[in-house]
Amino acid sequence: MKNYKLIPKITLWTLLALGIAVIAAFFLGGNNGSMEVAGDFLDIPKFSDLFLTWIYILLGLAVLITLCVLVVKLAGDFKYNPKKAIQSLCVVVGAVVLCLICWFMGSPEELHIIGYEGTDNVGFWAQMADAVMYLVYILFAATIVTVVVGACISRSRK
Repeated sequence: MKNYKLIPKITLWTLLALGIAVIAAFFLGGNNGSMEVAGDFLDIPKFSDLFLTWIYILLGLAVLITLCVLVVKLAGDFKYNPKKAIQSLCVVVGAVVLCLICWFMGSPEELHIIGYEGTDNVGFWAQMADAVMYLVYILFAATIVTVVVGACISRSRK
């Protein structure tokens, strides 16, 4: 049983070590030349693709773990406390609706990025970038409002 409890620690330390190695490679690994942008020459890091791939892996793991925990929690709540499960399900549905609203607020028009000559700044990816930005803005504002309202409520109760 002791070995079973070590698995999360080992996993977290491994992910931390890999993350530090990838960040070190990105910042200390040299460059693949430079690119002129608006009259300035900017270095192009050698390990940009490695860094972006690591970020995608971490994002995918975070989403996967979050969804798995959510499904397990909802299943347990439906079994033992259906009212709480319905409330949790309403929160999930609200999050999905918010994501859809942000998606439809996004624009598939081309994003003009200085020095970028690829095709990933048009259509789906442009709309996805807009949607993520809108979602970040809304969630950031909601966090600030929640902190302020929570502080006011806790002070008024004292």
